[in-house]
Amino acid sequence: MIDSIRSSQGLIDVRQLGTVDYRVAWQQQRDLADARVAGGSDTLLLLQHPAVYTAGRRTEPHERPVDGTPVIDTDRGGKITWHGPGQLVGYPIIGLAEPLDVVNYVRRLEEALIKVCADLGLDAVRVHGRSGVWVPGTDGRPDRKVAAIGVRVSRATTLHGFALNCDCDLDAFSAIVPCGISDAGVTSLSAELRRPVSVEDVQTTVADAVCDALDGMLPVGSICPALPTVPAGIVAERNTAAARVASAM
Repeated sequence: MIDSIRSSQGLIDVRQLGTVDYRVAWQQQRDLADARVAGGSDTLLLLQHPAVYTAGRRTEPHERPVDGTPVIDTDRGGKITWHGPGQLVGYPIIGLAEPLDVVNYVRRLEEALIKVCADLGLDAVRVHGRSGVWVPGTDGRPDRKVAAIGVRVSRATTLHGFALNCDCDLDAFSAIVPCGISDAGVTSLSAELRRPVSVEDVQTTVADAVCDALDGMLPVGSICPALPTVPAGIVAERNTAAARVASAM
């Protein structure tokens, strides 16, 4: 067992919310973050969004939808991604222990999702220099992202989080350069396992794995020694209050 990354020893309040508009969920995150800073509990929101594109601060114009589809610009780092039905989105609103280690936090989220994939029979890994969870490329196929991670940390409290593709419409990613990565693909649990895997099938397992990873009950697997201290796509900013970090989706 490793140490918890959380500053609180209380239980994480897991909320399964169904389908929630992106802007509504974003405001809910900010409200919960304010409450957490004021001494409230850690929270994990699990939900789906109606179809929407969201862009991080480093999104380039050519990465946006080619058909002019509206995009919501967010305060996370990274680039553009898609959310929609069939994709499980998780927003951990967590107070991090000092000293802040946001890379470790991202690694724990990755580890939780890698475990969920493994439990379903899917071999998923990290890819050098890229955040998220990937299915390794074989037989001439590129690496394929099955889960994206994009976080922001302000006042030592996390916002945004992860998106696990379960049985979503992968064609939605074809209108953009997802996460700014043009030399890799996007996939889903259903596509890789060749059987239906719904959000409802995995959300409880995901909640358990994320809580275990954050609390140190799920060890983080080995990482390539050549991996940089801060993975590509993470932008770190410091101010007098606390570190603020954002990772690319």
